[in-house]
Amino acid sequence: MAEKKRKRNNGAVVARRSYRPAKGDEFMSVVQREYFRQRLLRWRADIIEDSSQTLANLQEQTGREADSADRASIESERLVELRARDRERKLLNKIDSALRRIEDGKYGYCEETGDPISLARLEARPIATLSIHAQERHEHMEKTHRAD
Repeated sequence: MAEKKRKRNNGAVVARRSYRPAKGDEFMSVVQREYFRQRLLRWRADIIEDSSQTLANLQEQTGREADSADRASIESERLVELRARDRERKLLNKIDSALRRIEDGKYGYCEETGDPISLARLEARPIATLSIHAQERHEHMEKTHRAD
């Protein structure tokens, strides 16, 4: 039988990359929290790497446009890229917030009801702060108030 966990230098139990949370597992056990922590850290690192690449590309391309049509096209592409990076900056804040909730022991629990957020929802959206039902109520309220 393959071992599902290993020890870090400080002795904390951490999930292996092959670990996947399952319904029968203890909800937000040390292994599950570490699984989601590692997943969030990898996601965060990927976003930062993409941002660094974008900055490098923007610096490299500056001033190389041959004519005004090329410049306009490149500026349009840059604007789209910068908007994407701004969305990712906001996502980084949400990832950092989720990492803090893991440390506080609040991760995986709905901020409105205190009920566990389903593992399927956390797998799909590791930064989720609301259960499906609370999220649906929230979206319904937004839609209702938006119509006013």
